[in-house]
Amino acid sequence: MSAYPDRPCIRGQRVVLRGVVDGDVEARFALGNSAEIQRMFGADPAQLRPITKDAAKAWIDAHGTDPNAWLIEAEGALIGAVRLHSINRADLRAYIAIGLLSEERLGRGYGTEAMQVLAAYVFDALKLHRLTCRVLAFNERAVAAYKKVGFVVEGRERESALIDNIWHDDLILGLLPSDLRRLS
Repeated sequence: MSAYPDRPCIRGQRVVLRGVVDGDVEARFALGNSAEIQRMFGADPAQLRPITKDAAKAWIDAHGTDPNAWLIEAEGALIGAVRLHSINRADLRAYIAIGLLSEERLGRGYGTEAMQVLAAYVFDALKLHRLTCRVLAFNERAVAAYKKVGFVVEGRERESALIDNIWHDDLILGLLPSDLRRLS
């Protein structure tokens, strides 16, 4: 269970951002470790191993004990996670990271909606002024999703990620409250 039971549950039209609940370890284990999804996160597919129950539990525990992390649920199932990190209260900014783990639910707008509802929460409830994210430039699906939310590409770090012995660029994207495209 979540170490932060007071963490807000954030609801969108089709997604729920929530803390850990019973059954999440088994749900994370069932999602496995897709080589293609892990590559989009920057992992070397050649080094990828099947997920173990212990690894699934560690993943759930890490999200359950981080007060700035939410599991993403859609269609009643765990599909990924989103979290804030490097929060700077003086400058009212944070980084945001998202990961969908369900291959069958990719490309259906769940990641976009999760980012929209969390960004709205960050700007409205937490009163932050800026969100930043970084994404591998070849992850075109993620880049498109961020842009749908309103993120603007602000920079490129050339050859910043070595994946499968090939250098890849990272894109740096930023979102201000005035950029956010809210759900209608």
